[in-house]
Amino acid sequence: MRLGVAMPAALSALAGGTVAWYSHTAGVTPNAFGWVLVAALLGVGWRPRIGIWLLVGAWLFMGVQKEWGSRLPAGLSGEDIAVEATVLTAQRVGSATRLLLSVDKCQSALTTAGQRPSCSALGKVRITAYSDTLFEPGEHWQMTLRLRPPSGFANPDTFNYEQWLWREGIHATGYLRQEPAPVRLSPADPTLRQLALDFLARQPLGERTKRWLAALTLGDSEQLTQDDWSLLNATGTTHLVVISGLHVGLVASFVLMLAKLGARFTTPTHWRMRTWPWWLAALACVGYATLAGMAPPAMRAMVMTLVGLWVLSGRHAPGPWQGWWLALALVLLFDPLALWRPGMWLSFIAVAWLIIIWQGRSRPQGIKGWCWALVRSQLLLAPLMAAAVLVAFGRVAPAAPLINLVAVPWVSSVLVPTALLGWLLSPIPLAGEAVWWLFEQALSVFHLLLTLAVQHWPLWEPDRPLAYPLALALLLLSLCWGLPAVPPGLRLTATALVVTLPWWPLSSSLPPNALSVSVHDVGQGQLIELRSAHYRLLYDTGPRFRSGFMPLEALWSPGQQFDQVIVSHADNDHAGGIGALLAGHQVKQWLAPAGEALPVPSSDCQRGQHWERDGVSYRILWPPAGNNDLSANDRSCVLEVSVGEQRLLITGDVGTEVERRFLREVDLPVSVLVAGHHGSGTSSGVQFVRHTSPEHVVFSAGRGNPFHHPVDSVVRRFRQQGSCLWSTAHDGALRFRLNAAQPIHIETMRPVPGRRNQC
Repeated sequence: MRLGVAMPAALSALAGGTVAWYSHTAGVTPNAFGWVLVAALLGVGWRPRIGIWLLVGAWLFMGVQKEWGSRLPAGLSGEDIAVEATVLTAQRVGSATRLLLSVDKCQSALTTAGQRPSCSALGKVRITAYSDTLFEPGEHWQMTLRLRPPSGFANPDTFNYEQWLWREGIHATGYLRQEPAPVRLSPADPTLRQLALDFLARQPLGERTKRWLAALTLGDSEQLTQDDWSLLNATGTTHLVVISGLHVGLVASFVLMLAKLGARFTTPTHWRMRTWPWWLAALACVGYATLAGMAPPAMRAMVMTLVGLWVLSGRHAPGPWQGWWLALALVLLFDPLALWRPGMWLSFIAVAWLIIIWQGRSRPQGIKGWCWALVRSQLLLAPLMAAAVLVAFGRVAPAAPLINLVAVPWVSSVLVPTALLGWLLSPIPLAGEAVWWLFEQALSVFHLLLTLAVQHWPLWEPDRPLAYPLALALLLLSLCWGLPAVPPGLRLTATALVVTLPWWPLSSSLPPNALSVSVHDVGQGQLIELRSAHYRLLYDTGPRFRSGFMPLEALWSPGQQFDQVIVSHADNDHAGGIGALLAGHQVKQWLAPAGEALPVPSSDCQRGQHWERDGVSYRILWPPAGNNDLSANDRSCVLEVSVGEQRLLITGDVGTEVERRFLREVDLPVSVLVAGHHGSGTSSGVQFVRHTSPEHVVFSAGRGNPFHHPVDSVVRRFRQQGSCLWSTAHDGALRFRLNAAQPIHIETMRPVPGRRNQC
């Protein structure tokens, strides 16, 4: 059996990308690529086929390394950079506009003076424009940006924004400077896609209909609102809206049917021998995938559709697996970063499983046969895709299997054909509008179906201890029912495991007299979670940004319950996340200093309050009872938590004068201190630091914050006392336990190379 070329090419591409990723994370110098290229060239001379595979791997290696090298140099972080750039996308977010730019020219005054590295390799940047200036895709602008290298918060079990920026090829983030004002250098050049969107915007259709037409037929998923995506995610039907194999295959089939009909009329005696209908279908397939932006799922569908057309036209062609490997190789060669995109792997996994469950089976016949084929495919595909989505995104759509049984034929047989037919008839007055009116009615039915499904089976985000066992059980269920010759007993066991697993006690409960503490990474702000066996407390809620985003929104799935929330004071960096708590979670009691204006009723936190839960003691050391004339920072709630001889002290933003006023009330020793005011020089005075002499000190500060927290003087004070220092700016979220029977061990979400987690 011959190996062919598709599988080795795909495996070589996978190897090249993986080695490039490992070489960067392990700190291997980029010069290693030179040795790989030399080995490839030698291989070409020794054994040409092996040399070709080495060159394929070297191409992926070079592409990934180029992406790493295009990131904004750290030396230009926070500096003004003048660029000439083309607008790729422009999305309105509240009073601001989020822009994705393709940088054509980049210049920094510090680079010109030889004081900073160059930004000439910068490619794509994602910025926010806080202005009323209107930006349109395709326009060419001259503007001044303040950028920083791609980064994101590092919190346990949350969306990795920095990794998303990487796999989308975004090399810097930041915002548009208002001075000097941006200048439009040239308007957008008309493109077929933009002309189509403009034409669609002028149609007498509802806004929802226009959004879905743009997504279904033009691949412009940016048109969909957050409510649209929430509905699709909750029902597991996202794959029906983005341009995927379903749409590309339908377009090719539709064009092939029309072309064959035309051939039958033009050459009725030998129309079956005509080849031009197949070439026309292939051209339509390629053109539609290109119009949709050639995303990995669309490219995969295009390649496999072309292979399918070649086979059905009666020519000798590779089998489905060779088509699958060929599609994978081509996708990676054209887009090396697709290797890290979950959407690509979900697409390829789904197609691979369909090949497995249908290989060796006869083609369905008649309406009854095709209906059964659809039901069988969806029921066997649903658990596997649920497992993949659960691992990739941490969520499960319970209604997905049943909804897709109706949604797939409805979208493929009604929505997509009427949408495409409307475009085909759009030059004819009223004809296109009439067809799109039918699409609008069908979309209303589809939307109602999804809404009813979500009301009865909402999106479920299981706890992380349950996620991976449940994903494994779903995978086992899919394999047992999809593979032949599996004993019935094993199939029933796998089904029972999936049904009963959500009720198993898999969550790791804390023992009595133990407290789990998480200092979350929320940027320039503070949010601390304290959990014991039957009690959950939040100290502060993190900031709210100018765009309206609250980091607290990304930390937990909706519906969390908190026994108490202590808001140290009403400043935005400590109280900005209250809105997210009110919108998505339940809080039994709020505590805040007297006189603080909060958007929620609260009880006063004051000196002398104390309580105990699960063997853990809590005590408020500040502020004094009643109203006072202290500043907002100086009346912050100061919390002391004790578990045996281990103590945690959180001082909010109080200044050095207030620290001296409650200093004698602090029980010693202090095991962990969350430093006051993010490490500002106004807190952590010399007397306070010497008296408490904490074993560990945590600075809750933002990466590259403009205040330079923690300041050098404060850092030196704690170092002189022998304290072990941690910062969310560098270490990400920090987790540790207070347990009288065990020493404190700090866990970091962003480990620093060469540093141990214990001092």
